[in-house]
Amino acid sequence: MDEKELITLYDEDGKETEFEVLGIVNVEDNDYAILVPLDEENEEEEAYIFRIDTDENGEEVLTEVEDDDEFEAVREAWEALCEGDYDIEDISDDEEDIDDEYEEDEEDE
Repeated sequence: MDEKELITLYDEDGKETEFEVLGIVNVEDNDYAILVPLDEENEEEEAYIFRIDTDENGEEVLTEVEDDDEFEAVREAWEALCEGDYDIEDISDDEEDIDDEYEEDEEDE
């Protein structure tokens, strides 16, 4: 049985959302996390793209992809890999404003 990799992200208001990590895709020497929120409102199985960056302490952080060309390149690469099983959502179009960087809540399992 495959165990899901889960992470918790916090928006600027401190609201937490748990996500399943669907996978990591590399585009032009950058890694991107493809995440699906584990909430009941995600009936259409929308996935989100975050670039995996390193902060000044050497810790990995997830950064919102704001550049349209970068976003489209990652979306196309991911959809080619999963054959369109998920719709990639542009998080900048969401109603909630989300911080550029996210802290991961690492759980020991």
